[in-house]
Amino acid sequence: MARVEVVMPQMGESIAEGTILKWHKKIGEKVKKDETLLEISTDKVDSEIPAPAAGVLAEIVVKEQETVPVRTVIAFLDTEGVVAAKAPETPAAKPAPALPKQPEPPPSAPPLSEPSRSTPSPTPVQSKAEEQKGGRFYSPLVLSIARSEGISMGELDRVPGTGDGGRVRKKDLLDYLEQKKSGAPAPAVTTPAPQPSPPVTARPVDVPELKLKYPAPQHEILQMSNVVQKMAQHMVKSIQTSPHVAAIHEVDMTNVVQHRATHATEFEKKEGFKLTFTPYIVEAVVKGIKAYPLVNSSIDGDKIIRKNFIHLGIAVASETGLIVPVMKNAEEKNFVGLARAVNDLAARTRNKRLTPDDIQGGTFTISNFGVFGTMIGTPIINQPQVAILGTGAIKKRVAVIDDAIAIRSMAYFTLSFDHRIVDGALGGMFLEHVVKSLEKFDMNTRF
Repeated sequence: MARVEVVMPQMGESIAEGTILKWHKKIGEKVKKDETLLEISTDKVDSEIPAPAAGVLAEIVVKEQETVPVRTVIAFLDTEGVVAAKAPETPAAKPAPALPKQPEPPPSAPPLSEPSRSTPSPTPVQSKAEEQKGGRFYSPLVLSIARSEGISMGELDRVPGTGDGGRVRKKDLLDYLEQKKSGAPAPAVTTPAPQPSPPVTARPVDVPELKLKYPAPQHEILQMSNVVQKMAQHMVKSIQTSPHVAAIHEVDMTNVVQHRATHATEFEKKEGFKLTFTPYIVEAVVKGIKAYPLVNSSIDGDKIIRKNFIHLGIAVASETGLIVPVMKNAEEKNFVGLARAVNDLAARTRNKRLTPDDIQGGTFTISNFGVFGTMIGTPIINQPQVAILGTGAIKKRVAVIDDAIAIRSMAYFTLSFDHRIVDGALGGMFLEHVVKSLEKFDMNTRF
């Protein structure tokens, strides 16, 4: 009987431990290779971890909400499909006090980059568990069936999915093929608009000394998630490091709103995902940085480090809190390339497919708090950057255009900047450049 170890993956060079958030399978349940087995949280990002082999989940060594070092054995899979009786525990070195139930990792456990004796133990970086097209993810099994049946990626995008987030499962594809062979019209895929939901950033915990100070039921004691703890520390450090100054400009988004409305259907049909306002804003920011590159800098002591590349952080609200994935080399992309990159980052954030590299190296950040209806905000700089742009909700308002009253689609943009190197003049000129790029957007732009 082959027994495969599942280990805590190392999600990046600086990651030393991970916390089990949720097991997607119970002991005795079957799991396919590359199917999501569990979710973990590190101090940088939450991720779904695929099964390293097909089989049955025979034993869970590390329970939910427990934190263990990377490469620690956290479960066992029985690859012959029969759950073996739990082997008697063998003497092991005394575990750390913080993790009394965690056995010491076997000395022979190989690094993640090397195969174990029975089967590899890939991480999402090393083994691409799913492929994406137009913001949708497909498991290797679905892709294999599609290839064998001659289903193109374009046609696969039209298959309705019943999985989480509209994902296409094996059964969905087989049902689609059955309908297609019978001559019945196949149902069209519909992608519901994402509904913002409160982030799950904390969980109830039992802390006796705090319960005495904050008795129930008047109080509830919650534990911050790893991501929220690190974000809180990062924001406090930013306020302590940078003298924050904010400039707010009003922007007439009418041309952008009309252009999007005119081309949204054509764009979605061609690209497979919806056209949003974000790529318009991203393109304007890239143009602004090229005109005023000092806002794309960092500070090292008394030296200014100006970046000759643009790695844009795009703040995305996820169920675990605010995540800022980074679009690398935005200056090299055209409008469609920017739209694809924005969609890819948002989809992988929602589906917990980000890696630590995806949230590092940003040189400038955009935070779109307008998606929640907020009109004006003052975002905190994402260190070691020196500026961040906050974009408010687009609302129709009365405006004066050439001494005439008109109804225009208006928004407020806020630039928070580090006054050590970005003064009011530079911040104002950069922000005005972004505003004018959007107000004078070329209505003849085609995709």
